[in-house]
Amino acid sequence: MNQQKKVAVFFGGCSTEYAVSLQSAYAVIKCIDTKKYVPILIGIAPHSGKWYWYQGELEKIKEDNWQSEENCTPVFPSFDRTVHGLCYLDNHHLEIISFDAALPVLHGKNGEDGTIQGVLDLMGIPVIGCGLLSSALCMDKELAHRIVEMNGIKAARSFTIKTNYSEEMVQKKALELGYPLFVKPVRSGSSFGISKVLHEQDLLLAIESAFEHDSTVILEEMVDGFEVGCAVLGNKDSDLIVGEVDEIELSDGFFDYTEKYTLKTSSIHVPARISPQKAKEIKETALEIYKALSCCCFARVDMFLTPAGEIYFNEVNTIPGFTEHSRYPNMLKEAGLPFDEVIGRLIEMGVSK
Repeated sequence: MNQQKKVAVFFGGCSTEYAVSLQSAYAVIKCIDTKKYVPILIGIAPHSGKWYWYQGELEKIKEDNWQSEENCTPVFPSFDRTVHGLCYLDNHHLEIISFDAALPVLHGKNGEDGTIQGVLDLMGIPVIGCGLLSSALCMDKELAHRIVEMNGIKAARSFTIKTNYSEEMVQKKALELGYPLFVKPVRSGSSFGISKVLHEQDLLLAIESAFEHDSTVILEEMVDGFEVGCAVLGNKDSDLIVGEVDEIELSDGFFDYTEKYTLKTSSIHVPARISPQKAKEIKETALEIYKALSCCCFARVDMFLTPAGEIYFNEVNTIPGFTEHSRYPNMLKEAGLPFDEVIGRLIEMGVSK
């Protein structure tokens, strides 16, 4: 009897991070143990949002050449919870693909924000990763900061605005926060729409740029220090694993999209160049944040460490990158968990839910 579990891997998506998703998904799919699991590859077209069952060569996902009639079968979700899968038409007959769990490798909006997680919940399919509530909370920078602060962890002072904002009020709030400051879309990833504002005359332009990515924008004070991160893996308190703390060294500016995926002028140090005592404190803080925001399976918790040794919360990435430059797998690798073992553990968590 075939004991292989079927696991749907979602890639692509209607997001500015579509290209990153393809690279991450390629790396993840390559490491799936096909003796134990049957990967069902579901690609989401970047503009139409159509779902396809992809059965072509894996390399074409990496190269963004995966969308073709011969390799893609249009599919749609079945909300019959006894089906546990997707439907498609074959010669006018309705066919079904059932699977045991789903791993969304979809970065940013419409993938990391709780939307796909909600659809999978309605379908009755276990999600490998954070659920609907946790995904939505972590994607919303304002709400995540509020919840973390309620748990006694420091976060940067901030102020949120909508599209009908008053320029005078915004300029006043910016002065209270102090320059330089950051302007960010409240719900976005990979640093899209984020600007570091040094002077008041650049503020309004940065705000308009952020509004291109979300309907709510946050002005945030700049924390004096450098960014550190923790990779967390696991569901229950007793089995949570934290990777080695990493550190981002910047030559200038901030860790924007280009730097995240090319490291042209920045460096990532794993482990971070800090004392073992401080690394332990950062790991403990990361676990508190992970639990406070109801994360499960995996997430990357980002923080700032000030020259005075204070730890400030920055954000949680519920579907962190899995590219060759990505921080999450490298932190766990440094802690003794190779990439293929990380993927194996994640899938096992999902199919055993």
